[in-house]
Amino acid sequence: MGCANIAERYMIPAINALEEFKLVAVASRTQETAQKFAEKFNCEAIVGYQSLLEREDIDAIYLPLPTGLHNEWINKSLDAGKHILAEKSLGIDFHSTKAMVEKAQEKKLLLMENFQFQYHSQHNYVKKLLTSGEIGEMRSFRASFGFPPLAWNNFRYNAELGGGSLLDAGSYMLKVSQFFLGSDLEVKAADLVYDEELKVDLYGTAYLTNGKLSSQVAWGFDNFYQCNYEIWGSKGKLSCERAYSAPPGFSPKIIIEKQGLRTEILLDSDNHFENILKYFRHSILEQKYEHHFKEILTQARLIEQVKLKTSL
Repeated sequence: MGCANIAERYMIPAINALEEFKLVAVASRTQETAQKFAEKFNCEAIVGYQSLLEREDIDAIYLPLPTGLHNEWINKSLDAGKHILAEKSLGIDFHSTKAMVEKAQEKKLLLMENFQFQYHSQHNYVKKLLTSGEIGEMRSFRASFGFPPLAWNNFRYNAELGGGSLLDAGSYMLKVSQFFLGSDLEVKAADLVYDEELKVDLYGTAYLTNGKLSSQVAWGFDNFYQCNYEIWGSKGKLSCERAYSAPPGFSPKIIIEKQGLRTEILLDSDNHFENILKYFRHSILEQKYEHHFKEILTQARLIEQVKLKTSL
């Protein structure tokens, strides 16, 4: 549902690469775009999102629409009996996100937020290094995700469509903090810098803690490109340089630094787009939805806390 760049470059090719899935149709607001995708990916072209939901031969929807359109089309998709894999951020605010989750629970359907980076094997490798004590006990976590300005007609600069850096790049920072430090984090301080004309935040920072460990994160649309995290331990430091956007075929590198020693570990490439799709299907077949709902609500809570701390 929607012909976003991420759908064309990564998600639809991943769907077509997996024998467990069949791409039935792609829906767009215009015939031209729908037809372009249909010809490229060998599926049906559908004009209008509602027309897609009326199809009885579709079990699940991949929804890469801007966040500002999610409330309408996720609810309509759930009413139509479809499982949903939606791009981040799932909701504009906590209230609307909670309502979508409650509807998914009521309908007994899977609603899952597409943070595919979590399913890249490089991060499980890092977790194993931490468990083995490679850098000692964890002391703090730091992460950055940001990039230079986009074209000014990009939906990320449109407040009505749910634009702003927090719901985009910033959402990764909150999610990766949970991935390594757990779901019991609280935002203790945050800052968002807004463009007064566009009415959207362009970059920001946050400090999160669970009472024992802390996460210091930064993100933005007006930044020198960064896509990393580092974990500082009692005996060393571990860094991941391409943490959130490692494409298929790319071999990630993990750097370990200790006193007088620097080690670079080149890992095998992986496809986190295919991996998350497999997990999405597995969750449907096993009817394991609740942990996805909890993850969505925790993420939405932290986003809301960043906004509240910024407004103080």
